[in-house]
Amino acid sequence: MSDHQPGVAVVAGGAGFIGSHLCQALVARGHEVLCVDNLQTARPSNLQTLEGLPGFTFVEADIVRPLPEAVLGAAERVTRVYNLACAASPPQYQADPEHTMLTNVVGTHHLLRLAERAGARFLLTSTSEVYGDPEVHPQPEGYRGWVSCTGPRACYDEGKRAAEAMTFDYARMGRAEVRVARIFNTYGPNMSPDDGRVVSNLICQALADCEITVFGDGSQTRSFCYVDDMVRGLIALMESDIDGLEPVNLGNPVELTVGDLCDRVLALTGADARRVVFKPLPTDDPRRRRPDIGRARDLLGWTPRVGLEEGLAATCEWFGRELATPVEAARV
Repeated sequence: MSDHQPGVAVVAGGAGFIGSHLCQALVARGHEVLCVDNLQTARPSNLQTLEGLPGFTFVEADIVRPLPEAVLGAAERVTRVYNLACAASPPQYQADPEHTMLTNVVGTHHLLRLAERAGARFLLTSTSEVYGDPEVHPQPEGYRGWVSCTGPRACYDEGKRAAEAMTFDYARMGRAEVRVARIFNTYGPNMSPDDGRVVSNLICQALADCEITVFGDGSQTRSFCYVDDMVRGLIALMESDIDGLEPVNLGNPVELTVGDLCDRVLALTGADARRVVFKPLPTDDPRRRRPDIGRARDLLGWTPRVGLEEGLAATCEWFGRELATPVEAARV
């Protein structure tokens, strides 16, 4: 690992679920943080604990457009650029697929140019979606994936694949020092109650005493990583001395079915199992998802620490407090 070098860290998508936790962690490490977000899917309430802290600045901007002077003017002091900008749940990124693709491609280009100008290290948060509906299990970084380039998820899946290609090209051309993380399913506080992801859906439906939706027959699998572990992995990757020319999976390799996840949420919330209803699986929804994290373990010394029971309990507790507040105050 390299010596820690505090300086200005730009976090695009910093008001989002993972981004807001990353901003917190970077401020705690002594960075000045420039949080850039267009608030399209992020929630300003995620930044409440950061507002007013010395060294934290929020800039409302869309990285599809040229970066504002509030960001470019700090380029001489920028040492780290984290790109977490993009809606990450299917209902959100499919709502404006053109913008999703542009965020991944044009937005990544703008941030790479900032990193090049600043001489800063750049980290792209890519996704397990680059593996599509995988035919190899678990998924190692060398697996090239089985992605539909014409389906309703392509704006995100192919957008991230293109963002990876551009990021690695910048590295090969010597224009920027880069890192690429492929993030697997992540959960925890600051998730949006209406983002459509399976953990937030199940918990919010259970707490609201309404119909609990399971898509498919519940046999499809996922691997869920608690957000604190994910942020620790992102910082470890950014600060590592690896050459950066290979992506690194970050996720929890403990695999379970969606049906099992539902049972655990029911047990934690005391919800009635008779409220569970099954609906058709969405198009191109992956049947299995589990990361091979050997590279992260070997290169970064990183493995998840928070077990599912502990993480789900903390997430249920947070949503319980969140949903007790008026919806208008809690959402964008």
